[in-house]
Amino acid sequence: MRNSTFLLISLFLISFSVLGQGQFPSQVWHKGQIQMNAGTVYQGMVKYDLENNLVQLQNQGIETFTSSNVKQFEIFDEQYGGIRTFYTLPFPLTGDYETPVFFEILTEGEDAILLCREQIVVDNRSMGYGPMAMNPMWGPQIGGAYKLSFNYYFIKDGKIQRYSQKKKELLDIFDDRAEEVNLFMRKNRLSHDKRGDLLRITAYYNQIK
Repeated sequence: MRNSTFLLISLFLISFSVLGQGQFPSQVWHKGQIQMNAGTVYQGMVKYDLENNLVQLQNQGIETFTSSNVKQFEIFDEQYGGIRTFYTLPFPLTGDYETPVFFEILTEGEDAILLCREQIVVDNRSMGYGPMAMNPMWGPQIGGAYKLSFNYYFIKDGKIQRYSQKKKELLDIFDDRAEEVNLFMRKNRLSHDKRGDLLRITAYYNQIK
């Protein structure tokens, strides 16, 4: 009886955690296609994991591909209501050695391209709050909650550079049009660290170039 009760509590905790956090990208299937380096294109249900540079295809079974074998893949994201495109590009995620890495292309242009990578991080700001954290039966929530975080990159002058999400660095990236970009941001109340705003800022820079 004690083991059964413990199992029920454990299942409840897991369900509560999943419902509270929502699903992460590596847990969700989308309609899409994968283009291999050799040129072959596979269509079906696609699921991706940017942290581990993996993409899976569900079509009469499940196949897993690494970024070393994939040129690009696309998904139709029902939440965003559109097609999202990911390319494999060489980049040193750790150290100086370049490896094939998946990047999502947020906006393209002749002068600047905005890229993005997702990762799951612990949000310690929620530590000690919420129904589970406050319930004395379980004690305080340890380590905070998991959330999806975004890292942004720019391709400019043929090089990929990581963006630290600081306004000064953003204006340095757009140094030849920094005053105009800064004015555009102020007039439209755009932030230097929000996904949608970075899309608009990069598109504006490409437009005035």
